Amino acid sequence: MSDNLPSGREWVARFAAATGQSDLSDADVEALLDLAGVAAHSSERLAAPLACFLVGRAGMDPAAALELSRTLLD
Repeated sequence: MSDNLPSGREWVARFAAATGQSDLSDADVEALLDLAGVAAHSSERLAAPLACFLVGRAGMDPAAALELSRTLLD
């Protein structure tokens, strides 16, 4: 990582603050990254960020959304 750039977690924390949200917990980060992985590997890569957006728009718990995404694999 460049000395001039924040880490991904630092950037997300800044973005969360700028949008009036609290930072993500480690558990939420892990669940969202796993959800993105399920979505990207089950379809086109564009499914990953869009699925995460839908989780936020629905106000879903990331862990619950991850479990739901895994049911779509069956």
